[in-house]
Amino acid sequence: LGSSPLSGSVAEDEFSNTDSLLVDFENLKVATNNFSPENELGRGGFGSVYKGVFSHGQEIAVKRLSGTSGQGDLEFKNEILLLAKLQHRNLVRLLGFCIHGQERLLVYEFIKNASLDHFIFNLEKRQVLDWGVRYKMIGGVARGLLYLHEDSRYRIIHRDLKASNILLDQEMNPKIADFGLAKLFDQGQTMTHRFTNRIAGTYGYMAPEYAMHGQFSVKTDVFSFGVLVIEIITGKRNNNGRGSDDDDAEDLLSWVWRSWREDVILSVIDPSLTAGSRNDILRCLHIGLLCVQESAASRPTMASVALMLNSNSFTLPTPSRPAFVLESVIPSNVSSSTEGLQMSSKDVTVSELSPR
Repeated sequence: LGSSPLSGSVAEDEFSNTDSLLVDFENLKVATNNFSPENELGRGGFGSVYKGVFSHGQEIAVKRLSGTSGQGDLEFKNEILLLAKLQHRNLVRLLGFCIHGQERLLVYEFIKNASLDHFIFNLEKRQVLDWGVRYKMIGGVARGLLYLHEDSRYRIIHRDLKASNILLDQEMNPKIADFGLAKLFDQGQTMTHRFTNRIAGTYGYMAPEYAMHGQFSVKTDVFSFGVLVIEIITGKRNNNGRGSDDDDAEDLLSWVWRSWREDVILSVIDPSLTAGSRNDILRCLHIGLLCVQESAASRPTMASVALMLNSNSFTLPTPSRPAFVLESVIPSNVSSSTEGLQMSSKDVTVSELSPR
């Protein structure tokens, strides 16, 4: 990751403090029925995720990293150290980890409803997502990000916020998952952004300053959050024209912004949202557009976003043109992350992106 994921090197003594989270490999084999294909929840470039049940009845999700996943020991330790420090209702909870020979496994709480993209990009399944549910998702992700950026003892940038990394529990409450790419800023650190030579993320969710120059900050996550909000309301994926035969295909963000400018913004709302306050829906779209502005400095902080979401009396500024990053101009050292924690492979491959 250029430097270590943890603002310098991962201290071995700090990692040893997580010994209480160690899980025996044999226990995981038993819990997952020897990693049976019937227990597999999904797979991606990182490896596979299995459902398991401990002997005392607790359900778990086991992320078994493949040797070719590209998630090396630094990223593995990074995810353990970060999640071990964090606790919030809108973050997936790490229960433990296992290092056994070449095996690297992470054990999470089991989330029953898979990930957001399993619902929002499926015409039939998103029918169950009324405005109340979608608004709860937007608010929950906002609170989770605010906790990461400002309300925990640390300042953490997720760097890979996307629909497949938002898991939904039985009540459809969102939980942010997959901290393998997350970066921790030192406490009291005055700089507002940093740079990396190894850019990793997901097309359509990466802020332009990060995709093009490796610059990341809390505003990088704000951009991804804005994309997520717009996807939740429109039911469409921001694919930057990927998968379209039309070279001039307009990306989702530009389409929504243009519709807002031309006062036809109602046309972008998912037709299945037949109920719910149009004013609230449009306000959330407006907030989403503020988050995806090309200039990072113009984007609100998550604290401001939370205020905007919770107070209709807060006047929203006019959003400027959103960023539009063509894949063809993204540097060749960018690796696209395609993994979700509990998704089938068809839902987490970049090639699966469909045109608007």
